[in-house]
Amino acid sequence: MTLNIETPALLFSATSLILLAYTNRFLTIAQIVRSLKKNYDEKENKSILLEIKNLNLRLTLIRYMQMFGVMSLFLSVLAMMLLFIEQQLFGIYIFGLSLLSLLISLGVSFWEISISVNALRLHLSDLADKEVN
Repeated sequence: MTLNIETPALLFSATSLILLAYTNRFLTIAQIVRSLKKNYDEKENKSILLEIKNLNLRLTLIRYMQMFGVMSLFLSVLAMMLLFIEQQLFGIYIFGLSLLSLLISLGVSFWEISISVNALRLHLSDLADKEVN
């Protein structure tokens, strides 16, 4: 099997866009946490505290998503460098690790999104209960 130097470069645009999306999610959740913390300091409501804990888990997952996404990009560049200096076998293995890292990042992203959807459903279930009554 041979690998051209252009192949790892294909991940650059995809990985960059994914990292931008992860950063936007992180910033949005961080803003919500700050707002909820302010509300909790005023009211000390247990449900607010539970929401903050849920968001904290999501922030941790986003950190891992970003970490594996950056690692994927780093390994892609390393693979390109190895291919450039004609280390084909090492380049192939490093590129494989880059793909694995991207796959892990996307898997953690799926996990974070499922937590987000479940939290929203729980939040909206209050409205559904009020509508029935």
